[in-house]
Amino acid sequence: MRWTLKPKPDESKVEHLQDVLQVDEAIATLLVQRNVETYEEAKAFFRPSLSHLHDPYLMKDMDKAVARIEKAIANKESILVYGDYDVDGTTSVALMATYLRTKHELVYTYIPNRYDEGYGISYKGINFALENEFSLIIALDCGIKSVEKVAYAKKLGIDFIICDHHRPADKIPDAAAVLDPKRDDCNYPYKELCGCGVGFKLVQALAQKDGQTAEDLTDYLDLVATAIGADIVPINGENRVLAHFGLKVINTFPRPGIKAILDQVEKTELTITDVVFIVAPRINAAGRMKHGNFAVALLSDEDHELAKKHASDIDSYNLERREIDKEITVAALQQIEENNEQERLTTVVYHEEWHKGVIGIVASRLTETYYRPTLVFTKSGEKLAASARSVRDFDVYNALEACSEHIEQFGGHKYAAGLTLKEENYEAFKQAFEDEVSKTIDRNLLIPEIKIDAQIDLKDITPKFYRILKQFAPYGPSNMTPVFLTEGLRDTGYGKRVGGDKTHLRLIASQPDANPIVSIGFGMGDKYEFISDKKPFSAVYSIDENEWKGNVSLQLKLRDIR
Repeated sequence: MRWTLKPKPDESKVEHLQDVLQVDEAIATLLVQRNVETYEEAKAFFRPSLSHLHDPYLMKDMDKAVARIEKAIANKESILVYGDYDVDGTTSVALMATYLRTKHELVYTYIPNRYDEGYGISYKGINFALENEFSLIIALDCGIKSVEKVAYAKKLGIDFIICDHHRPADKIPDAAAVLDPKRDDCNYPYKELCGCGVGFKLVQALAQKDGQTAEDLTDYLDLVATAIGADIVPINGENRVLAHFGLKVINTFPRPGIKAILDQVEKTELTITDVVFIVAPRINAAGRMKHGNFAVALLSDEDHELAKKHASDIDSYNLERREIDKEITVAALQQIEENNEQERLTTVVYHEEWHKGVIGIVASRLTETYYRPTLVFTKSGEKLAASARSVRDFDVYNALEACSEHIEQFGGHKYAAGLTLKEENYEAFKQAFEDEVSKTIDRNLLIPEIKIDAQIDLKDITPKFYRILKQFAPYGPSNMTPVFLTEGLRDTGYGKRVGGDKTHLRLIASQPDANPIVSIGFGMGDKYEFISDKKPFSAVYSIDENEWKGNVSLQLKLRDIR
């Protein structure tokens, strides 16, 4: 692991925050690192308010989108709410459909089949709309690149409203409205909304017409927070506000579908991390293993008993998904070894029978063994489909764009993308991708990095310090859990390997003039020798609470030791 201590921010800004907030240097440093530099900015950071949300009409085409929906309602048109099959897509569809049904009876949903339609707007979906006399499709979390398909729908007399957050291509679809804060001609102040976030802004705009405010829409924010967590978007700006209030809904009065999931795992209070690792995989499992419609049904259920049944079904899909992704990961690692590709700068693997629904998860797992840009391919109809995952600070989307002559279709983000190509182009693409990454990647990026926010001593970790630290949540990109470095530590002599297979490390870290603190390092049992016999060591860690038999104490969650 590379340890990288972030540069100390401007000393005058840190001192200013220390003075106006009456906090210590470490807390002020963390705030300035997160671009919080004034009392007012700190107040907004620590006390998010729905009043901090931007006017939805600042988004390009919002007025057109609202006008087209109002026209559809007035003319009693049938509206089809269309979205991707992942968490961001299915939460978006559930949000939009449940809101519109409070205003209009003729609202229906459509999730494309992952296997015969693939990602995004499909001709099959448009033809379904035609056959069932839908004149308006609201596409969520997809559509920004669907120029030809939107044109095809227009010829058939079907309008599109696109609510997307992915990067546009050079040409924008000729739709009734295209909402995407990443449009070059869109001046919306916040660019990092997820698909469900863009959908929420449209709902907010519609509600404003009825004299409502964001305060009247909080019931929908459990869906938005789930999408924010699952889609790994930055948790700053509007996303921080939406995630903060969405988590409040999840932890107090969640919709029946989310409550049914929480009842299965017996968690009393969820963080955004819990949403990512508990709620999101179950919602995703529906689209991966069966069909995204199951997820939309669960998230739209108003009946608690029906929600319990849907949640039970989805939980079984998730268990099946886990088994399959383990098997494929083992096979993919074996393929890398058989092809003698351990020393390459990229991982590109393929098998025609690998389950398309889990190749993204497998790509992420492969980066745990070979930390490098990774693509996992499988057969999808007549073509090959892949999920791509990157490493920190390397833009895999740009790398794919440089290889586009070999690709049929691609889309995504800096760290995750999807693509299709013809089978005969696989080998050429594989080499082109390796060549492009070789040319453009900084070799240091191929070593996993721990970014350290600040160096502190154990005596700095006080109850007050941790109380303030907790208020930095919800954590995520642009506001990650603070990571600290402390040097000159020694174990008190009670350190040991723990766990059934002794793969974890437990110790009591001590330093002169400070209270010892229990420390746990998951998967770090092999580093026991570093701390044995009271040898001095340095540690990188985050701080959390440990509850045991009703007693709550602070502990260090070790990331690495030297």
